[in-house]
Parts: sequence; C-alpha cells; structure tokens
Amino acid sequence: MTSRSTILVTGATGNVGRQVVSQLVAARSGTVRTLTRTPATAVRTGQVDVRQGDLSDPVALEAAVAGADAVFLMWPFHSAEPADAVVDTIKCHARRVVFLSSGAVQDGLAAEQQHHPVGRSHARVERLIEESGLAWTRLRPSTFATNTLWWADQIRAGDVVQGAYGAVPMALLHEADIAAVAVRALVEAGHDRATYHLTGPEALTQAEQVRAIGQVLGRPLQWHELSRQEARRRLLADDSFPDAFVDPLLDGYADMLAAPHPAITHTVEAVTGTPARTYRAWVSDHAADFRM
Repeated sequence: MTSRSTILVTGATGNVGRQVVSQLVAARSGTVRTLTRTPATAVRTGQVDVRQGDLSDPVALEAAVAGADAVFLMWPFHSAEPADAVVDTIKCHARRVVFLSSGAVQDGLAAEQQHHPVGRSHARVERLIEESGLAWTRLRPSTFATNTLWWADQIRAGDVVQGAYGAVPMALLHEADIAAVAVRALVEAGHDRATYHLTGPEALTQAEQVRAIGQVLGRPLQWHELSRQEARRRLLADDSFPDAFVDPLLDGYADMLAAPHPAITHTVEAVTGTPARTYRAWVSDHAADFRM
C-alpha cells in the first residue's frame, strides 16, 4: 500500500461497504471515515470515524466528505436523479473516487441507450464522474453472491427453493473480492481511469447454486421451477422485496438466459494478486444465514 490519507466509505454498513471498511483498517491505510444511516451497526475501531447520514442528505454528505482525499461511492438509488448534486459535492473536496458501478452497464452505449434500468442509472453516474475532473476508477461487478440470501427463508423452511429462470448462469462474486479491488484502487497508484469488470471464477445456474448451498450445509436442496407469473406473484407478496424492482429483476433474468454464457474475468487476481473466491467459499462464509 502506498498512500496514507483520509478515505470516505459510503454505504459503509452494506455488504460491500462493510468489507471495504474492514479491509482498509486491516491495511492500515490511514483514517477511514464512514457514512451510514445505521451507525450503531458500523465497524468501530480507533481508526474509523463514523458519521450518520446518506447520499440523499446533502448536509451530512458535505460534512463527511470535507477533508477526505478519496471516496468509495456506492450508488443506493434506483435512478441517477441525485447524481449531479452528489458528484458536485464530492469533487469540491476529494481528489479521487472509486465508484461501485454495475455489470449491467454495456460498453459503447450512452446512458440513455442502456438496455437495463440499472445500467442506465449507473452509466449516467459514471459519465458525471468522468466529466467531474476527479481521478476515478469504476468497478463493474457481476452478480453478487449475497443476492442468493433471498432464498434463506425458503431454505430454513425446507429443502426446496422455488423461483423462475433456474437455468440462468451467473458468475457469482464474493463481496470481499469486490472490496479487495476497491481498496487497491483507493490506496494505490496506477488505477486511474480504469474500468474493472469483476466476476467470480465460475458460472453456475440458479439450480446449481441451490445444490451448492445444499452441499455446504449437508442437505439435499432442490430447485423447483416457477413460471414467470408465479415468480412475479411470489415476489410482489414479499414485503422485504421492492415492488418496483420485481419486473426489472425478472426482465434481467430473461435477458441473461437469452445472452451468451457469461464471460469469466481474472481481474480480481490481476489487481489483488489473489484469485476470486468460489461460490462455495461464499456459502461457507455465510452458512449460518441459511441454517434452521
């Protein structure tokens, strides 16, 4: 590690943000400042300066970014509407930003031409950061392995997981690997204007993911295929799942099923020196979340 500075981590109590904070502390990279809506659950050591707030609170963001040299920016919104104000605030204080973008962003297309709404919003934020004058690195991760925690309630209740598009293959990515790349980009030289496409080391269908969870837990888990309409009704009835994201999710699965097999990258290893973790390793790390 080559830099000791003040680094602001947004979304600091989320899956990736918490890992970024922990890994920055472990790397002894300087002062780590966090911005979170739930400071009581934040990583707390003598090196972490915890601030309450989020990107939708301009006063809290201004106070948190003042004096910071670099920012890890996680975009929590379903649109890019607040992005102008957020990027303007960051560029008034920090020198660089590492942006957790989305694998849904397609190269060669303007933001308004992106096929998926997640890709459209993240592409617009990418463009604003590019135009801001900040030094930047953007991470475009494949599917988060943590998304499979959606099945935890079903797995705790029995040996069958119900869902649509069980044949969709995904190169699932451990949040610790996303964070490891982010930390390198935050504290090392040589990552300016880099776009890092991040994937796990293998592609597994949703049905194979369920079997992998079962193998780690020592249980005979099985996938039960639902029609799109059955899955849609199930998701809309789930109070923990945003209704507005149901159709984009299912549309995304349909697109992934029709698309070529996902390409596997070795970017995690190229940047960090350590191969990306397998999905089974992720399940082992989160086994307690699936146990009855």
